[in-house]
Amino acid sequence: MNLQNKKIKAGILGATGAVGQKLISLLINHPLFEISALAASEKSAGKKYSDACKWLETIELPDSISDMQVQLCKPGLDCKIVFSGLDSSVAGTVESEMASAGYAVISNSKNHRMDVSVPLVIPEINSSHFDMIRSQTFPGGGFIVTNPNCAVVVIALALFPVYRNFGLKNILVTTMQAISGAGYPGVPSLDILGNVIPHISDEEPKIETELQKIFGSFSAGTFSPAKFNISAMVNRVPVRDGHTVAVSFETETKTDKDSLIKAIKDFNLEAKAQSGFDVLKYFDSPFRPQPILDVNANSGMTVSVGNLRKCNVLDWKLTALGHNTIRGAAGAAIINAEYLLRKGFI
Repeated sequence: MNLQNKKIKAGILGATGAVGQKLISLLINHPLFEISALAASEKSAGKKYSDACKWLETIELPDSISDMQVQLCKPGLDCKIVFSGLDSSVAGTVESEMASAGYAVISNSKNHRMDVSVPLVIPEINSSHFDMIRSQTFPGGGFIVTNPNCAVVVIALALFPVYRNFGLKNILVTTMQAISGAGYPGVPSLDILGNVIPHISDEEPKIETELQKIFGSFSAGTFSPAKFNISAMVNRVPVRDGHTVAVSFETETKTDKDSLIKAIKDFNLEAKAQSGFDVLKYFDSPFRPQPILDVNANSGMTVSVGNLRKCNVLDWKLTALGHNTIRGAAGAAIINAEYLLRKGFI
């Protein structure tokens, strides 16, 4: 197949929600995929898309999408691949049904992330994990691939160069997570304006388990998780877009600052050769990264790292930032689909 001439038909599950809308905005002019089906709840099914939701994205919605009829989230959609932005309350069952019907399911939801045969992938880090798909046994020949929690994407990309070169023993992470991560309408303004909320339901366990799977090894059909300790504290802060994380870490092999910076920059050069953009950007300044300055780097696909310095308890500490609904959600799902297409799974 000539990928330049023939686009793959793609459907979106949960198309009226915040992640679904972001998926639409990123796929409208995509060179490899075309939106052929939009699906949502019974409340929205049967309506024109423009009547079924309040469009929140800044990009103008083309008539071809605006006039599309919303369908139910079930087999029968005219597409080969479905991107899932479904709420976790329904995602598990629906995604399994779609995979059983032969669809390639690219999920942003948490439900299948830790399943033993389901890849949890950031392709710049662990694209070899896509081979887990071969052990999935959905009757229709479909499969499920997941991308990580939005904060985990930021932490993983910031720390993987360290892990790859020097190993990791202990990690302490505090997150400052944007309100857009709560969906729309999200956190009430009276709760978040001028305030910090020191709890996000089920968020800390995701951070404390997903990273080991992403950094783990998969070879000859056998998966081995990475072995290090991680403790997370999460906060919702009054920032529209961009999850900032403050990370302290202890390495297995002692190193110096220059070597850490070189590891980050070398990893970015390798990843950029495949992706075509800066996956990581390192700042020497202690005042960077900042959401207002850096969240939209490379259209929201770059994770920014800075303020690297010695830690008095562990070895080192740094600050990292990434766009939670793009690099941490919709963009993460799309880049997984691009890799799957190149590897011949789609």
